[in-house]
Amino acid sequence: MIPHQFRVDIVSELRRLFPTHELLVPSFVIGELEGIRRHSGGDARIAASIGLSLARRPPFRVVDEKLREGESVDDALLRISDVLCTADRELRERARSQGIPVVYLRQKKYLAVDGHI
Repeated sequence: MIPHQFRVDIVSELRRLFPTHELLVPSFVIGELEGIRRHSGGDARIAASIGLSLARRPPFRVVDEKLREGESVDDALLRISDVLCTADRELRERARSQGIPVVYLRQKKYLAVDGHI
């Protein structure tokens, strides 16, 4: 949702940080964005629509990942991520505590990585 909120070119920034890595989006994240788009209004709906549009085209690739029974989206992201890209402060802290490098927005201008890749 960062592209809408802060006018940051996420694709260029991720390519700068990860020029040789494949950029994957779990299918359960697509589902969460679709739910936000359907059930929210205003900026949240617009941001979710932009996120869906970006996630469904190159350089991103949607991968079929299922939530386990009773598992939250955040828990699933922590389970499957080698590197996690999120603006969610609580999720960033949880990832860091588990040693997962985190990509986040810095100074509302560019993406930065916290942790070793």
